[in-house]
Amino acid sequence: MFGRIDHIGVVVEDLDAAVELYSKSFQMREQHRETVEAFDVEAVLLEVGDGHVELLRPLSAASGVGKFLERNGPGIHHVAYQTDDIDSTLAAVKAAGIRTIDEQPRTGIRNSRVAFLHPKATGGVLTELVEPAH
Repeated sequence: MFGRIDHIGVVVEDLDAAVELYSKSFQMREQHRETVEAFDVEAVLLEVGDGHVELLRPLSAASGVGKFLERNGPGIHHVAYQTDDIDSTLAAVKAAGIRTIDEQPRTGIRNSRVAFLHPKATGGVLTELVEPAH
């Protein structure tokens, strides 16, 4: 169902300070930076092996990431798994009785197609499905 771990999402208060920490301390190279309007965040992808760490800074306190930051502070937000066909993966997840946040995929970073599974259905871990843009 899942191809590999695509990225780990980490919420931060100061994006530039977090990029500096990850690049200097962990030698992760910044690969991509983008404002993702659909999620009201500024995001940076850092390379780590075949996957990424995605740093997320909320652009408003009302966004999902902004609410997470207010409730929990900075830290791990979600785990994202890559899939070649998000529509069939999302259908299979629903057929298995897994509660979703997204009924249909949305546009994510780098024009990927993404959908989130509810953490109450996934052992407390917000789970993202990602189909990279082709």
